[in-house]
Amino acid sequence: MARSVGPRALGRLMRWWPPYRFAGIKVLRIADDWSAARVRLRLGRLNRNWFGTHFGGSLYSMCDPFWALLVLHRLGRGYVVWDKAAEIEYVSPGRGDVFADFRLTEERVEEIRRAAEDGAKVLPWFDCTVVAADGTVVARVRKQLYVRRKPQPSQPGRTRPDS
Repeated sequence: MARSVGPRALGRLMRWWPPYRFAGIKVLRIADDWSAARVRLRLGRLNRNWFGTHFGGSLYSMCDPFWALLVLHRLGRGYVVWDKAAEIEYVSPGRGDVFADFRLTEERVEEIRRAAEDGAKVLPWFDCTVVAADGTVVARVRKQLYVRRKPQPSQPGRTRPDS
């Protein structure tokens, strides 16, 4: 994003984002400290597959940006965070509202920060489960992020590495 917005504002903005709005995806909550998020996908005529259940692409889409957003905001501006890879396992058909919860612990953030402190790339995996309102598992989604600490600006007055 060109400018920084808070978690509540981002959640409201994402409600109007066309890929989410028309797919029936709603961001229910993003924690004020960027440690958690909750997303709902409603079954509707625009996201229903041939069999009358949730379209697999919508199930994945509801989970797509959240690990990167949470990690990026928790690490701060000194890091580059990108999606690198993803896997989805469809477990059972989704026939009604489904939910995904994302929880990012301080321990996990510190683990990534330590691994990236020397400027090395870090490729952590994150898991989330998409569940129906009754708790039935609909899908399991894994996301791998690319995280790297941004290069630090050189010290004032230095123009070459050997000076």
